[in-house]
Formats: sequence, C-alpha cells, structure tokens
Amino acid sequence: MAGYRTVGEEYRYDIEGKEEIIIELHDNVFAPTGTSEEIIKAVSTNLTKPGTLLDLGCGSGIVGFSLYRMGKVSSKLYASDISHHAVELVRENAKKNNIECDARDGEIFSPWVEKKFDYIIDDISGISQEIAEISPWFKNTMCNSGKDGADLVVNAIRQAPSYLSDGGKFFFPVLSLSNVDRIISCASDVFECVERLSHKLWALPDEMKPHMDRLSELHKKGYIKYEEKFGLILWYTDVYVAYNPITKV
Repeated sequence: MAGYRTVGEEYRYDIEGKEEIIIELHDNVFAPTGTSEEIIKAVSTNLTKPGTLLDLGCGSGIVGFSLYRMGKVSSKLYASDISHHAVELVRENAKKNNIECDARDGEIFSPWVEKKFDYIIDDISGISQEIAEISPWFKNTMCNSGKDGADLVVNAIRQAPSYLSDGGKFFFPVLSLSNVDRIISCASDVFECVERLSHKLWALPDEMKPHMDRLSELHKKGYIKYEEKFGLILWYTDVYVAYNPITKV
C-alpha cells in the first residue's frame, strides 16, 4: 500500500513498499495532503494502460511523479500550475527523481493550447475560498476558488473535452468543503459518464474549530457539506472520473 510522510522540508511517498519518491517542499507552493494520496490511489487503480498524462494544478508534483513511477505515463509527464514557484519546484523535483517532465505555468489549460492528453488529473484548488482562509492548507498560497469553492473546478471541467484525446479520461477530486452539487452537476452536463472512484472521510482540523459559526453559515447556504458524528466534525474527499464528452467546447 502506498503512503506518505513529511520530514522537515521534504515529502516522502512510498509506492507499495518498493520505491520512495522524495521531493522538496517550498513555503509558497501548496504541500501534498491526504487528498493527494486519495487521488494517486484512485487514479492508479483505474488506469489499466499507460498514456499521455497531464497533472493539472500540480503543486509540488507528487501526484504526477507517483503515477509516472507506477508506469501509468507512456512518455514524459506533463504538469502545470498557475504558480510560477510551483512550476520551478516541479522542474527541480523532476530532475532529482530522474523524471522527464514538461512543466509550464499558466491558468488552467492556457499552457496547453492545441495539446491533447489521454489522462488529465485536475488537482486545482477546490475548497471554499472562505474555508481556505482559515485552514492550515493555504498558509502562503492563493485559493481563488470563489465563496463556494467550485469556480476553478467547474471551469476546468468545462474546458477539459477540448484537451482530451479520443477515449480520454478526466479525473477530479470533489471536497465537501466546496459546493459538491454544483461540481457534479457541471460534470454531468459535460460528460456522458461520471463515476465516483473513492470516498474518504476526514476530521476537521483543530485549527478550524474556532470558526464553526462561519462554517455553519456556509453549510446552511449549501456552499459546503459536513456532518457532526462521534463528537467530530467530518467532511470528505471523493475522487471522480469523467469520460465520453457530450460536446467539445
């Protein structure tokens, strides 16, 4: 079973006990989280053959690097992020791990005009912007995802068909700290097939508990979802795959 751990300024990811990927982290680049691990596990299980793969919103690069090492990438890895700091870090980490990677900076698909991929993994920020402000995950990085956290993900879903090869697949996580219904509805409008691959519950970090009034307000408006159980505030990450676009955009 794959797993991860953070050691100082490094992040180590074990692939089935056979290999360890070590990447450097940077204060200005989004660090891997449990959602990163869920994406890696769900995508690697779903992919039965290697193909051209884009890690969209790549951050430090761990998702794409792990899938590359698992043999899910047929050629070089493609990666992009709106943050120039992230792209520079990905290039450095790719060299240290001997991974051939074409990394570019730009908003959503703007670096990939006229390029198509067999697999696109969307890990662009997908939680409520108000939640990001009080969370431990976005300390020095931006999250312009809108009040309900769906703006960037919805934008990526709508554009994805134009960047997928025939038979291509688009993978995306849905966090309940965003407008789940809006995101899934958009995916269903764009793709014939939208399937949930995994579901993972998380306990709300202690740092966020003093802000329950704010979370409750967002919950009542339908912007986020959570439940109180066993004395815990629980939220979740679902990983989806979408394919067979209804229309090209």
